[in-house]
Amino acid sequence: MSFRSGRHFLQLPGPTNVPDRVLRAMSRPIMDHRSDAFAEMTLGLLRDLGHVFGDPEHVFLFPSSASGCWEAALTNTLSPGDRVLVFDNGFFAAKWATIAARLGLDAEVIEGDWRHPVDAEQIAARLGEDTDRTLRAVLMVHNETSTGVTSDVTRVRTAIDDSDHPALLMVDAVSSLGATAFRHRDWGVDVTVSGSQKGLMLPPGLGLCAASPKALEASRSATSPRAYWDWDESRRFNERGFFPYTPATSLLYGLVESLAMLGEEGLDQVFARHARLAETTRRAVAGWGLENYCADPSAASNSGTTVRMPEGFDSDAFRLAVLDRVDMSLGTGLGALKGEVFRIGHLGDLNELMLMGALAGVELGLKATGVPYRPGGLQDAMDYLVGS
Repeated sequence: MSFRSGRHFLQLPGPTNVPDRVLRAMSRPIMDHRSDAFAEMTLGLLRDLGHVFGDPEHVFLFPSSASGCWEAALTNTLSPGDRVLVFDNGFFAAKWATIAARLGLDAEVIEGDWRHPVDAEQIAARLGEDTDRTLRAVLMVHNETSTGVTSDVTRVRTAIDDSDHPALLMVDAVSSLGATAFRHRDWGVDVTVSGSQKGLMLPPGLGLCAASPKALEASRSATSPRAYWDWDESRRFNERGFFPYTPATSLLYGLVESLAMLGEEGLDQVFARHARLAETTRRAVAGWGLENYCADPSAASNSGTTVRMPEGFDSDAFRLAVLDRVDMSLGTGLGALKGEVFRIGHLGDLNELMLMGALAGVELGLKATGVPYRPGGLQDAMDYLVGS
């Protein structure tokens, strides 16, 4: 392998760049995970995570990917054979439905348009038909990482409430937490699932699950088998600052630092920064004459932008060319979008200059590979940054 100077540009919508502060924090020696110092750290983490999630009743931390917390959300609140309603408007929404089915749940899927957000009216209509109240939960993705589409959680909550339906509301906030405003309690979410490797600016390896009082109450009667994912046992240990297993201590060190960084910037400022950099990216894409896969401008993601390739051009070939020419990783198309789109991540530890470098790399790749585009996207992005 030939030597490459400089730093690799990791421009995925997750995992994201890990700040140097977090890397340094993670390099600390491992402490005794049954010590008073560890308990003090854990209790502080749970408190600060509650602020980021939006004041849930409890936040559970597992050494896992976020996919593990999909399973934790389902097994702790539901029983085998229970019916769940899943709105499929992207790769990860569909995958959550698949996980539910594998766990012995009856997953009913509303097939949505991947280019648009979750349709709360369709959910309301289906809940209205459920006169026997056999649907136990509604599952949705807040920010669909595969498509760059953000959905309105409050509209879905309203649909459930207006239907006077007892279903739990479960939300995947994997690529929105720490990048886009999320208010677990205020929005009436029962279970929120997230992970460490996106807006929280950590390496992959921590799954997070926030629960409401209603979800915790449901866990007392749910009969799905669970051991590692058991909330009751975790909560008993968490109340004293510990975990019922050997924790991922180095990742917890990093989480302490990343939460400190979010606190120093202020969450409102963090969300404003993400919104500004996202709009900068969208201006560049439009300036190149390319198409944002998200067809609803009001639902365009502040975490990542999914870009459609012109007809006849393969997005994976383009991504490989960009990696080879400028040492930058762009996100691939997932599922049905493979080969048709590439994804530009703009969340986590990111500033104006880093983003402009990434956008320059995209334009260089377009020119080098012969993909038809209009020059000027970079200038449009720069003009927006200067004027905003």
